[in-house]
Amino acid sequence: MFNALESFSLALSSIRSHGFRSVLTMLGIIIGVASVIAIVGLSQALGDIIASNFKGLGSNSMSIRALTTPEQALQGRFNRLTLSDYRQIVRHVDDISDIAPSFSPFGDYGTAIKYASSTVFARVSAVTPNYQILSQSTPQHGRYISNDDVATHRRVCVIGRKLRDKLHLPDNPVGQFIELGGQWFKVVGVTEPHAETFGAAQDDLALIPFSTGQSLVADPALVDLSVTFNVTDSEQLTAVQERTASLLRQLHRIPPGAKDDFEIITAVQLQEILSRVVGSMTLVLAGIVGISLLVGGIGIMNVMLISVTERTREIGICKALGAQRHHILVQFLMEAAMLSLIGGAIGVALGYLLSLLVSALAPALPTPSIPWWAITLSLGFSTVVGLLFGLLPAAKAANLDPIEALRFE
Repeated sequence: MFNALESFSLALSSIRSHGFRSVLTMLGIIIGVASVIAIVGLSQALGDIIASNFKGLGSNSMSIRALTTPEQALQGRFNRLTLSDYRQIVRHVDDISDIAPSFSPFGDYGTAIKYASSTVFARVSAVTPNYQILSQSTPQHGRYISNDDVATHRRVCVIGRKLRDKLHLPDNPVGQFIELGGQWFKVVGVTEPHAETFGAAQDDLALIPFSTGQSLVADPALVDLSVTFNVTDSEQLTAVQERTASLLRQLHRIPPGAKDDFEIITAVQLQEILSRVVGSMTLVLAGIVGISLLVGGIGIMNVMLISVTERTREIGICKALGAQRHHILVQFLMEAAMLSLIGGAIGVALGYLLSLLVSALAPALPTPSIPWWAITLSLGFSTVVGLLFGLLPAAKAANLDPIEALRFE
C-alpha cells in the first residue's frame, strides 16, 4: 500500500513538474473522450424526443400507406391506397377504432399559402375529426375540424403555430382568411406546438376537412390515402396487422410470394426503428471518435519513452538505493494511467459542456443528460489505453541496468 501511494505521489509530482507537456500529452485523450461524451449526450436527447413524440400516440396505433419502389417510380407507376381500400378496411377489419384517413390534396410537397403580403410553402392535409385523437393535437386557439365541416364541405382550416408565425398572423388568428393553393379558407383553430423531429417541423402545416380536400382534386378516385387507426385490444395488434395485410393483398390482387405494394407499421415498430437508427449512428460515430483515443494513447507512449530517456540517471540512482524492478514498473505505469485518467476527466467535462452548447443552439433538442455508464466507460477505457501504451516505456525503465543508467549522459 505504501509503495502504491508513493508511486501515486511521484506520478502527480512528475505531471505537475512538466505541466505544459502533460497537457499536450493528454490532448488526444481529452478530444476523444469529449467527443464520445458529446455524442452520447446528444443521442440521449434525440432518444428523449422520440419517446416524447410517441408518448401520447399509444402502443396500439397502426398506420397504412402505399409503397412505391424506386424501380416502379422510374417506370411512372405509383401505388395508391384508395377510398375503396379505406371503406373495405372499415367494413371487414374488426377490433379497430378511431380510424382516420388523410391525404395531401396539393401534393406531398405542399403548396403556396398566402396571407396579406406573406407567402410561404407548407403542407396541407385533408383529414377527418378522428385525426385529432390519433395525432394527439390540441387546439391552442379555436377548435379542430368537426363532423359538420366534413359533411358540408366547409372551406375552413386548422393551422400549426409555426405556420401562423411564418404568415405573420395575429396570435389568435381565428376568423382570418388565408389562401391555400389559390382557394380561400377561414382559420378556425391553431394547434398546440409540437417538437421538431430530425429537423421536420410538425407545426408547419394546415389541416382542412376531408371532403373539402376531395373537392379540390381532379379525380377523387386517384387520391393516395394514408390510414391510421387504433386497435381496441393491444394484444390483437399483430392479428389485426395480419388481417389488414391479407385484405389489402386480396384487394390489390397481389399474387403469393410477391411483395406488398403497401406498408403497415405500428407506433411501437416506428419507435423501435427510429431508436435503432439513433443507436446505430451513435455506435458508428463513437467508433470513429474512439480512434482519437488510440492516437492519444500513442502520444502517451511517446512522451513516456522520452521521459524514460530523460530520467535514466534517476532510475539508476533509485535502483542503486535498492528499488526493485516492479517498483520502477509501477511508478511509470501509474504516471501513464494518471495522465490518461486526468485527460479522461477533463474530456468528460468538456464533452458535457459541448453537448449543452449544441442543445442551446438547437432549441428543439432537450437538455442532454449523460448516463453514468458513459462516464464510467469513458474513464475506464481512457485509463486502460494509458496503461496499455505506458506498458512499453515502463518495461524499458524497469529493465535498465543500474550501472549503465548511472553512466548515462
